[in-house]
Amino acid sequence: MSHVDLNADMGESFGPWTMGDDNSLLGIITSANIACGFHAGDPDVMARTMARAAEHGVGIGAHPGFPDLQGFGRRNMKLPATALRNLVRYQLGAARGMAAALGLRVRHLKLHGALANMCSVDAGMARACYQGALDVDPDIIVMVLAATRQQQAAEELGCAWVGEIFADRAYNDDGTLVDRSLPGAVIHDADIAGPRILEMVKEGAIITESGKRIDTPIDTICMHGDTPEAVAIARSVRRCLEEGGVRVGMFGD
Repeated sequence: MSHVDLNADMGESFGPWTMGDDNSLLGIITSANIACGFHAGDPDVMARTMARAAEHGVGIGAHPGFPDLQGFGRRNMKLPATALRNLVRYQLGAARGMAAALGLRVRHLKLHGALANMCSVDAGMARACYQGALDVDPDIIVMVLAATRQQQAAEELGCAWVGEIFADRAYNDDGTLVDRSLPGAVIHDADIAGPRILEMVKEGAIITESGKRIDTPIDTICMHGDTPEAVAIARSVRRCLEEGGVRVGMFGD
């Protein structure tokens, strides 16, 4: 039986402002990508989210992004390689420090938003970010957008990595995500998301918007936590996978 991890971006609330239904998602997913304060989140939210993830037996990951709270890290920024390395070092360091204070461990790292999208088409940029993470923790598992320059960069660095696909996003023929500004880029229907992901996992391939198959390792599936349909999509994906004979569990187990 094949085995796949389910992950979600979370810990993105800020003070009294709530983003997403983290508590419900934690009962469905197996890995959590927790914001590090640059694109979203704050120290209290980070600590609370890590503690709740541990209570659910969910793996903890750092989710660094651009320093852009107002834009939620979804606006492109042009930074030199040294700044990118320090950007990731700083955020992973914060996550590791908080986890250690709680008696927990950060297992993986996943880039957020515009930072991730830019790295999916620029291997040099991705290498800078991942090297920054490896400078802090040589054993960190890097979660990469499967079949993109992110994967290429991780392979070139020789680090531990897992390939990720998205439950709620449409794909271009080059393996990158369809721009959010375009119609159909974000999938809102849980009845579509679940069967679609099962088909991809069974085939071991990304299925693009045009129907093209891109063969790739699929180790983990992302559900964005900031959409109104996030919990319904997560439930649909997990149910379809399990009913289809796919075991859902934390990667690396």
